[in-house]
Amino acid sequence: MSPLTQKSARNILLGQDNNALVFLFAVNSLVFVLINFIRIVYFLSDIPLEFFNKQILDWFTLSPVPEVFFARPWTIFTAMFTHLSIWQLISTLLWLWAFGYILQDLAGNSKLLPIYLYGGFVGAVVFLLTNNLFPVLERNILTTPAMMGGGAAVMAVALATTTLAPDYRLFPLINGGIPLWVLTLVFVAIDFATLSGGNAGTGAAHLAGGAIGFFFVKQLQKGKDWSAWMNALVDWVDNLFNPEKKKEQQKQSEKHFYRANRKPYEKIANITQQKLDDILDKINQHGYAFLTDEEKAFLKRASDQDL
Repeated sequence: MSPLTQKSARNILLGQDNNALVFLFAVNSLVFVLINFIRIVYFLSDIPLEFFNKQILDWFTLSPVPEVFFARPWTIFTAMFTHLSIWQLISTLLWLWAFGYILQDLAGNSKLLPIYLYGGFVGAVVFLLTNNLFPVLERNILTTPAMMGGGAAVMAVALATTTLAPDYRLFPLINGGIPLWVLTLVFVAIDFATLSGGNAGTGAAHLAGGAIGFFFVKQLQKGKDWSAWMNALVDWVDNLFNPEKKKEQQKQSEKHFYRANRKPYEKIANITQQKLDDILDKINQHGYAFLTDEEKAFLKRASDQDL
């Protein structure tokens, strides 16, 4: 099996460590199952669904009414993982997989979750501000539906992926492939078509999510990683609940040859499984774009020899 095939297999199976795509799939699905299980219990108990909405659903969704929001501030985060309709969930997961898979392939596992959270959070803030600052919306705020779903978060992932790799092509063996930006246009068109006639605040939230995804990548290209503090926090919490780990654990990246002071190997070095694994680990952590020219050449030679 070639190294590129090995990497592809790892991603398609969605089973490697720290896979943010698996985590997001799991959280969205679990919240959906939990809410709908309770909904079915209400239905079978002959309790009106209005009570379900007030007693259960409203504690997950983001209300535009300030008094309600300040009583349930956590909904600014839970709303982005909450789906009541199976079709809404499927749509979110399909588009998340389409763009998130590519993003992880190019940028590693450490960027997807922060972009999703940034998009969902900024989208929620814009939803609140839009509905409360514009009089035409504010006068109807008590009848405005609460916001839920990962629309703004997935929009952030889509725009971040497209900004990172505008020339990326899907199905490259078919007439040169389909440019990624075409898929993005289709996604944006479908997304806003489904929002037409709805609350303008939700549309503004999705636009804000896309904008934060765009600026995230632009800052990353300038060397400013907005995800660094999130990943550091996750590592700290992970170490906190894993006392068997050494407090001064060496960073994973420092274990590999690409952080050493000496050259890892010459371009003419023999291809070994260990070196190949090191490169695949680097791709998994940081993305293919962070490989050096020498590492890319090594990977190509290994692929040609079908190591």
